[in-house]
Amino acid sequence: METAAEYRYLKIIGADAVGMSTVPEVIVAKQLGIEVIAFSVLTDVCDPENLQAINIPDIMAMAKKGEQDLIKIVKGLLSKS
Repeated sequence: METAAEYRYLKIIGADAVGMSTVPEVIVAKQLGIEVIAFSVLTDVCDPENLQAINIPDIMAMAKKGEQDLIKIVKGLLSKS
């Protein structure tokens, strides 16, 4: 998880979202010649002016909630190919 200083920095540079592992995974895939498409589910708000304690169960619940919409999106894309 990010620190308060990292949240402030990300806000200064205009970041809208932060991924935990997408970039390294895409770099490796591209090095291997694998085509890549990435989807993300945003699970928590990172407001450096209003930091809250990290609540892993809440984050996991948001991921689970987003999973259903993500499944619909992927199925919709696959049905059009």
